[in-house]
Amino acid sequence: MKITTTPIEGILVIEPQIFRDSRGYFFESFNQDKMLAAGIHLNFVQDNQSLSQKGAVRGLHFQAPPFEQGKLVRVVKGAVRDVVVDIRKNSATYGQHFSIDLTEENQLMFWIPPGFAHGFETLEDNTIFLYKCTNLYNKESEGGLLWKDPALGIKWQTAEPIVSDKDQILPTLNNFISPF
Repeated sequence: MKITTTPIEGILVIEPQIFRDSRGYFFESFNQDKMLAAGIHLNFVQDNQSLSQKGAVRGLHFQAPPFEQGKLVRVVKGAVRDVVVDIRKNSATYGQHFSIDLTEENQLMFWIPPGFAHGFETLEDNTIFLYKCTNLYNKESEGGLLWKDPALGIKWQTAEPIVSDKDQILPTLNNFISPF
């Protein structure tokens, strides 16, 4: 398992060692000892799975303290452009985003600690996306940023994505007060 830092502190890309043979492949999708060695102390308490069609945008979501969530995410089938926005008030990279393509072919995983708004755009039909979360879902602590906020500078591939009504009315960065 190879763990790589990104330009935004705390965000990590995890590349598993994949063992392939005539039967298919095998890899560790999580290894607590290797995560601890990389300085990631976590306790997963909830797993989530979503199925989305090509052109869907989900996010940009977070849960506010004391129900903040860290997420280890990956794609089982299909492909996404995964995006995080730093919403930590005292961070040198506040308001900046980082994106990466997660696919069933590259098998990359993405560690997103608390303090980030997270979302993704589905690049293929019938994409299955998994989230391992460090805290349980809490509706009252839900928050988010508007996915199409020009101030964020996110380059979505789909001109007119499929977006939930809830995600269409999230605040822009300029109208947002971060709980982190």
